[in-house]
Amino acid sequence: MANLAIYSELSALLPGRVRVGEPMKKHTTWRIGGPADVFVEPVNRQELHTIVDYSRNREVPLSVIGAGSNLLISDSGIKGIVVKVGRGLDRLSIVDNEIKAEAGARLARVVAAAGDAGLGGFEFLAGIPGNIGGAVFMNAGSNGSSMSALVQKVLVLDLNGNYDYKSNEEMNFGYRSSILQSESAIVVEVAFTCYPRGKEQIRKEMNSFLNRRRTTQPLAYPNAGSVFKNPCGDSAGRLIEAAGLKGLRAGDAQISPLHANFIINLGSATARDVLDLIDRVKETISSRFGVELQLEVKFAGHE
Repeated sequence: MANLAIYSELSALLPGRVRVGEPMKKHTTWRIGGPADVFVEPVNRQELHTIVDYSRNREVPLSVIGAGSNLLISDSGIKGIVVKVGRGLDRLSIVDNEIKAEAGARLARVVAAAGDAGLGGFEFLAGIPGNIGGAVFMNAGSNGSSMSALVQKVLVLDLNGNYDYKSNEEMNFGYRSSILQSESAIVVEVAFTCYPRGKEQIRKEMNSFLNRRRTTQPLAYPNAGSVFKNPCGDSAGRLIEAAGLKGLRAGDAQISPLHANFIINLGSATARDVLDLIDRVKETISSRFGVELQLEVKFAGHE
């Protein structure tokens, strides 16, 4: 179907929620990405379900994004419908030691709410950008911990329009991975199990993690966090630095002089610039050390 026809039909279903040709660089932490054919921001679960039903019935490709961290979008953009899970799908509740958060809830908000409630477990996420949905999809982690340690169950919506709960075991969590990377389903809400902890202890640990990020990561520039997964028993950043690649540029993309596993956008970097640096790093590390680096960031869109 033509983009304008999709726009017209979706706008009739979801007035005010639909845009054509939305620049995706506005929705990624790298500030990179071409236009989405059709872009929709639902504000509740029913609207999300409506978009999934429309996509299936009209056989229009559907892509889902959250806060746009850990994501590189093609300069050519994304075909079909892009749905952004964010504001409106960000409800949060705390009962006893359980936190329930919808997929669009910002990590920073959930971390702060846990701390205010005297619930431990989320401290390692302090300073990590992103939403709950993306963090669970990626099994985000840092400082030796990951989301999988906290997740009790996940409510997902599959592309046939069915809701289902997945237990922690059914999520098949691994290093920066979950079953949702191979199954087509959208995170709707996550229930986390925490534990009581002193608020002052939580605050001190969170501040320690935040201070470490400020001194070791290039937070002054648009970036997507760690670009490569750490090889078993080693660090991607250490390998890239040992290969002398810190500071290497392609256009306005640069391997950060501060942290070698970050690629920063100096102002007008393109996805092609970033991919050129990624290829250069992979080739160099393979030839120098015999290590095949794997991407942590996800690529979306068409060449």
